[in-house]
Amino acid sequence: MEKPRLSFWQIWNMSFGFLGIQFGFALQNANVSRIFETLGAEIDNIPILWIAAPVSGLIIQPIIGHMSDNTWTRLGRRRPYFLAGAIMASLALIIMPNSPTLWMAAGMLWIMDASINVSMEPFRAFVGDMLPPDQRTTGFATQSFFIGTGAVVASALPYVLTNWLGIPNTAAEGIIPPSVKYSFYIGGIIFMMAIVWTVLKTKEYPPDELAQFDNDEGASLAQPEQGVAKVSTFLNVGLVLLALGIGLTLALAYVNAEKEVYILAIGLIVFGLIEVIVGWMSKSGMSNGLTSIITDLNNMPVTMKQLAVVQFFSWFALFAMWIYSTAAITSHVYGTQDATSQLYNDGADWVGVLFSVYNGAAALLAFGLIWLAGKTSRKITHTISLIIGGVSFISISFIKSPELLVIPFLGVGLVWASILAMPYAILAGAIPGRKMGVYMGIFNFFIVIPQICAASLLGFLVKRVFEGEAIYALIIGGVSFMVAAVMVLLVKDEN
Repeated sequence: MEKPRLSFWQIWNMSFGFLGIQFGFALQNANVSRIFETLGAEIDNIPILWIAAPVSGLIIQPIIGHMSDNTWTRLGRRRPYFLAGAIMASLALIIMPNSPTLWMAAGMLWIMDASINVSMEPFRAFVGDMLPPDQRTTGFATQSFFIGTGAVVASALPYVLTNWLGIPNTAAEGIIPPSVKYSFYIGGIIFMMAIVWTVLKTKEYPPDELAQFDNDEGASLAQPEQGVAKVSTFLNVGLVLLALGIGLTLALAYVNAEKEVYILAIGLIVFGLIEVIVGWMSKSGMSNGLTSIITDLNNMPVTMKQLAVVQFFSWFALFAMWIYSTAAITSHVYGTQDATSQLYNDGADWVGVLFSVYNGAAALLAFGLIWLAGKTSRKITHTISLIIGGVSFISISFIKSPELLVIPFLGVGLVWASILAMPYAILAGAIPGRKMGVYMGIFNFFIVIPQICAASLLGFLVKRVFEGEAIYALIIGGVSFMVAAVMVLLVKDEN
């Protein structure tokens, strides 16, 4: 039994919630560094404050994926998580810009990002659940369209509120400007409304139908059953990670490295301990959510492992942009680092416009990527997009005119649209439907880990090597995109 092909409007409705999700992410990406600087953060401390976002995704997404794989309620399998995340994220968006202190703002970022992840993770699995293989590229591209569309408006909101409605974009020292506050309030409302639309306008296949679809597609052969991995695998991987983490910690202490660089070492130690604990639990015959997730991680299909490398270098570059675009452009183009000045805030507003440009380009180009993938392949399409993204990042360092920055950000839009669609379309055909949620959540590891690396390393590099010049972080991001483009060619894509 094959899954029925869905109409354009059915795919539209099931993807519409991403409009709200990206509203939240875009406001976060374009304004959180600005909020941190306004509340007194130093430029080299911004990455460590941002660490909440990737860490929350690392923890939340595989858990939510595993839970949604094993959920069935009156609202279905994935939709309860859409709704719960939307309620929490909308509240966080309203509270965030009213944070009185830097540390409260960092804490609210953690809560907001975790809540957005609760809504977002099941959306990726939702496409795999609902669409037959030949419509999945269209499904993920439609999500890209809504991601771009939502982010266009959200990224430009502070600029629009100031220049069209006269709402001030400056405030007293330590106070978030009104234009930013109102943007977050609007974002919270739109987030909730978009998610509710998808919840009400879509229905899910019940578990028995999904199981039949999975068996008929042969997807169950793509993944070994839980328990196949040997106990020695957990122990060996865990001990290696522990040794690496401890060794790196000692090396960093020897050179008196900054605190943010220790995050990598701590992460290796923590994950090594988890592998050892799961190995001991498996040896004792214990089975629970943790053992299931880690077993699935160790049994990843080959295609997923290959895509993991591509994702690492792609998202390292993106995180460099999200952290450092405001600092790089206000300093390199506008010539100021004073977060209280009118010139800085004008530059920060223009960064919001540029983020709107790249997201708008992503929305417009999303369906063009479907055409290109049909004429060539998903791998070739993604390779071309990553190369253009790398060139775009590096070219920013040669531009001194704010208006000309629109050109490279159009290229960023192309690579963003591709990153949001092509890897997921390739992955969906390589994993079993019954584990679609948990594997989409595990796949997020390879989005989050490079972000943690970026947050750990870029602050150190900008301060110690580049003497506070944030533009070099964008150049590193461009090189990272180029590496990802090469690695795409090694990915196995059978569909």
